[in-house]
Amino acid sequence: MKQLDRGFFRRDCLEVARDLVGKLLVNGNVQLRITETEAYRGEEDTACHAHKGRTKRTEVMYGESGTIYVYLCYGMYWLLNIVTGEVDEPQAVLIRACETAEGPGKLTKALSVTGEYNRRSVGEENGLSVWDDGFRCPIETDKRVGIGYASIEDQERLWRFKCGS
Repeated sequence: MKQLDRGFFRRDCLEVARDLVGKLLVNGNVQLRITETEAYRGEEDTACHAHKGRTKRTEVMYGESGTIYVYLCYGMYWLLNIVTGEVDEPQAVLIRACETAEGPGKLTKALSVTGEYNRRSVGEENGLSVWDDGFRCPIETDKRVGIGYASIEDQERLWRFKCGS
């Protein structure tokens, strides 16, 4: 089993989102297999939080790959993203579902991830890490969900990656 380092995340979000499916997300004694991700690709992607440029909230997306971006959705669910790509090119991958935790809010709850994780690094001691245990599954693509505010073109992109059967 191999822990993923920043180099794994220093690639385009579409590659990372696909390659994260099947990996293990670990926090303390809790280990969940990632079954679904979504890619958010820079200021030109109207579904991406960085679409309107740098803000206090999105500054983390412009940082180093492998940085955790956590935000509160609907005032009740923490959503977990990992920054990808190069510095100043805001991209991130949303971890959308894991086995036994179907949905981004359920998986952060299962992993005890809150806003305190925002801006931490993946693999930081006593923190969240991602591991490759060699598991592979067929990858299916689909449209991203919950982005009705984005352009039709961006809503139609097949940038959600799921573990198929």
